Amino acid sequence: MTFITEPTHYHQTVLSDLQGSWSLLRESVVENYNFDNAAKLLFHIDEATSWESVRNLAIMKNSFILIKNIALQSHAPQVILEAIEEVQYDLDETLQALKDGEIS
Repeated sequence: MTFITEPTHYHQTVLSDLQGSWSLLRESVVENYNFDNAAKLLFHIDEATSWESVRNLAIMKNSFILIKNIALQSHAPQVILEAIEEVQYDLDETLQALKDGEIS
C-alpha cells in the first residue's frame, strides 16, 4: 500500500489571505457582539464566506459592500471597522489576481 506524504511547504496565496481576513472579521464581531445589528452582520459574513460566494467572487464582493454599510450605519466598534478594511484590502488583491490570471 502506498502512502501519500504530507507536503512540507505551502505557497500562501491571496485566497488564503482573504480567508484569514474573513475569519478575523467574524471573530471580531463575536468578541464585540454588544452593538446594533451584530447578529445581522454575522449572518452576512457567513453568507459572504459560503461556498457559493467563494466560487463566485462577485457575490462575495456584493456581500462585502452590504457588510461594510451595516457596520458603518450600526456604529460598530473600531476593531470591527479595522477588520473590514483588511477584508477589503485582501478582497481587492484577490479580485486583481483573478483579473490578472494569477488565480482561477
